[in-house]
Amino acid sequence: MLRPKPGYKIKVVVGMSGGVDSSLAAALLKREGYDVIGVTFRMWPKDECGMSSPRACCSLDAVTRARAVAEDLGIPYYVVDFSREFKEEVIDYFCSEYLRGMTPNPCIICNMKIKFGHLLDKAASLGASYVATGHYARLGMDKASGRVLLKEGSDKDKDQSYFLFSLSQKQLKSAIFPLGGLTKAKTRALAKRLKIRSHDTVSSQDICFTRDEKYADYIKKKTGVDIRGGDIVDKSGNVIGRHKGIHFYTIGQRRGLGIAHTEPLYVTSIDIEHNRLIVGIKEDIMKKSLIADRINWAAVSGMDKPVRVMAKIRYNHKKAEAIITKMPNGAVRVDFIEPQAAPTPGQAVVFYKKDVVIGGGWIREAV
Repeated sequence: MLRPKPGYKIKVVVGMSGGVDSSLAAALLKREGYDVIGVTFRMWPKDECGMSSPRACCSLDAVTRARAVAEDLGIPYYVVDFSREFKEEVIDYFCSEYLRGMTPNPCIICNMKIKFGHLLDKAASLGASYVATGHYARLGMDKASGRVLLKEGSDKDKDQSYFLFSLSQKQLKSAIFPLGGLTKAKTRALAKRLKIRSHDTVSSQDICFTRDEKYADYIKKKTGVDIRGGDIVDKSGNVIGRHKGIHFYTIGQRRGLGIAHTEPLYVTSIDIEHNRLIVGIKEDIMKKSLIADRINWAAVSGMDKPVRVMAKIRYNHKKAEAIITKMPNGAVRVDFIEPQAAPTPGQAVVFYKKDVVIGGGWIREAV
């Protein structure tokens, strides 16, 4: 975390969700001498704002809590309307990815486009050079290259570096993560000791804007696309069941198929063109390789030769040893030392060297 120089005040905008993490981030920065401004962004239009889930990070309850914490800390506080930007850049992406058979990760896009995109622009308009959040991640510096390094948080169970892999060097240079060296338990204990009123709030859900709806129902409501049932087939093409709409399913899914079989069945692929789910047994979802594109090199400027890394194919996935090789079109091939379960198109694969994120991209296909 960057520190203010003696005798100088550094202005920082803190993205405040009303939860314990962002509240403590603001409190710690204020205590360390930063000139802190609290900002909550509203992601829904006015006619939907009152319907947002209390657990969502920008609900009316969250705004009320964030404002109260800001008053307790004695810092300026603003609510900024990013509902148009959020719809166009996060919700529309979420819906379009599902409609083409992918499994999106809107939290990564929100961090890149909203929290360290539009919020960073808003910070500049307020005279601030930095944006701080309650993410469990750390920053370092590679003195040789001058690049900012994104590193895992000290609490490996809460580490959120995976969700931040797509941030650019410009964004990382403007980021502060005050909680990167803390555990979640220490965060709550410290927030309680500092009498932060949100110290015991429940953590927000991963995808805040669906309001606990089934994803397919949400997509139908937002896009008007008819969600039709279709065939479930085995890998030989034999029809063995019916699905209720392919947008209710993702690669590797086992529950909800409604098919009796001698072994558990998993979704192995989604056939958008023919509105079919292809299913198989556990070994059919184990993949040795994948292709990823739209690569963001976080710690290096690129790669010229194969590199051995630890790769993570979803947030709650254990890192696995792999070799990444650059392909002619800018994509990379990821070859795992041991097969991995259900690398899913549309999800991110993130590459690590020890605790440093060296880069990542978006899974295009498993091979």
